[in-house]
Amino acid sequence: MLNLGYMLGAGIYSVPGAILNSVGSIGLLFAFWLLAPLFALGGLMVYSEYASMFPKRSGAEVVYLEQAYPRPRFLVPVMFAVSSVLLSFTATNSFVFAQYALAIFDVPITPTKQTIIAVAVSAVGMAFVALSTKWSLRAVNFLTGLKVLSLVFLVFTGALVLAGFTHIRDPFANFRSPFSGSTTNPNSLATALVKTNFAFSGWHNAFNVIGEVHTRDPVRTARKAGLLSLFSITCLFFFVNVAYVAAVPKDEISNSGQLIAALFFQRVFGEGFAAKTLPIMVALSCFGNIIAVTVGQARVLREVARQGLLPYARFFASTKPFGTPLAPVCLKYLLTVFVIVALPARDAFNFVVDLISYPNLVFHAATAIGLWLLRRRRRLAGLASSTYRARNIYVSLYLLSAIFLLIMPWVPPEPGHGDVSFWHATYCVVGLVILALCAFYYWLWIVVLPWIGGYTIVEEVEQLEGGALTARLTRKYHPSVADIDNGERQPLIAST
Repeated sequence: MLNLGYMLGAGIYSVPGAILNSVGSIGLLFAFWLLAPLFALGGLMVYSEYASMFPKRSGAEVVYLEQAYPRPRFLVPVMFAVSSVLLSFTATNSFVFAQYALAIFDVPITPTKQTIIAVAVSAVGMAFVALSTKWSLRAVNFLTGLKVLSLVFLVFTGALVLAGFTHIRDPFANFRSPFSGSTTNPNSLATALVKTNFAFSGWHNAFNVIGEVHTRDPVRTARKAGLLSLFSITCLFFFVNVAYVAAVPKDEISNSGQLIAALFFQRVFGEGFAAKTLPIMVALSCFGNIIAVTVGQARVLREVARQGLLPYARFFASTKPFGTPLAPVCLKYLLTVFVIVALPARDAFNFVVDLISYPNLVFHAATAIGLWLLRRRRRLAGLASSTYRARNIYVSLYLLSAIFLLIMPWVPPEPGHGDVSFWHATYCVVGLVILALCAFYYWLWIVVLPWIGGYTIVEEVEQLEGGALTARLTRKYHPSVADIDNGERQPLIAST
């Protein structure tokens, strides 16, 4: 459920139109919905081997990178933590909620209306988390069930369309000549893969809490959960896309933006109340995902502060006055509002999806390479190979997908197939700037300030209840000369 709750977000309702607009053909649309989980499978195998080496450490990628790259000290946890803070906004679900809410009431979608609704729904969703963790989790459980129900309902409706039980005259029209119009432009292919990866994000969620998994073999449990969720979501997402293609003409899918699900029900049920059913469920699913992501990310931000990686650690780690991480939620809301207001409404969703992915791709590539480095170190140290050793083909798949998505977005797209209305590689530049800011923060927080303040940053490992381990950075002040010699200054060079 940890994986499913994360993966069943706004992606499947919002990105198929952008993917088809990028790749140009129905055949490639389907191919990318099968290709993305294949790369995710490679990542799952990589994570499984890492987890078998450090089964008591929760945190997944940040822990694995820290072990693979121990020098410079604390660089990985600090950069990972700061990038998590800077990218902790929940704007994508807010954008999709706003568009579907306006579509439900047949209100024209304008930049102002979309922005106002997106800011408002973010405030309401995060208020749930700020006021009560218990009721937030109850809302998430209910709305996660609604997500599953809406997707099953959509797949069932698609089957009825294909069987000829609706007024769609030729449900197989889009399936003829499926690869007609396919593109070979690297930018377009990379954009499509970014969008499908966004829909599948969350396959690794169980590894984030593996230190809290109390089974005989926690790695096997997390690995099995990842495989089952990835397989089930792949099947579900693929047949949802079959339903879209059966009911909606190709050109309308390409131009649907984030409203493909609303367009699907309009084509099947007309303009009546039935056509509003799925958009209402989609809007509620997005609202549930805002709460779910806020619950998880607020916990991450609080943990980052508790580990000493942020200034004002006590403030951000506090759970007063409601027993919730109020300060991290407020920080997350401010970042979300900034993103919603700062970006052009028509490009906001695509840009945010692309931007969130880019810095993470650097970490993904480093994770794949780091596995080979750790294997070599363990072999030289005489340690046995991992029980869950990933085949090199899986490691290579994970690495190559990250490299492809880091390089190809710099190539200009074909006319009319750009992801945004401004320069196509803007999100790449912003992503690199974010990483540069993380590096600057590391230099300031770990090098400069300790030198000025006369202390050293040291790591303390704590064992939590249940055996899980966590690390915390603390200050160790240098003893003064008076402290060392009890007030008696010794000569630097002894006389003979």
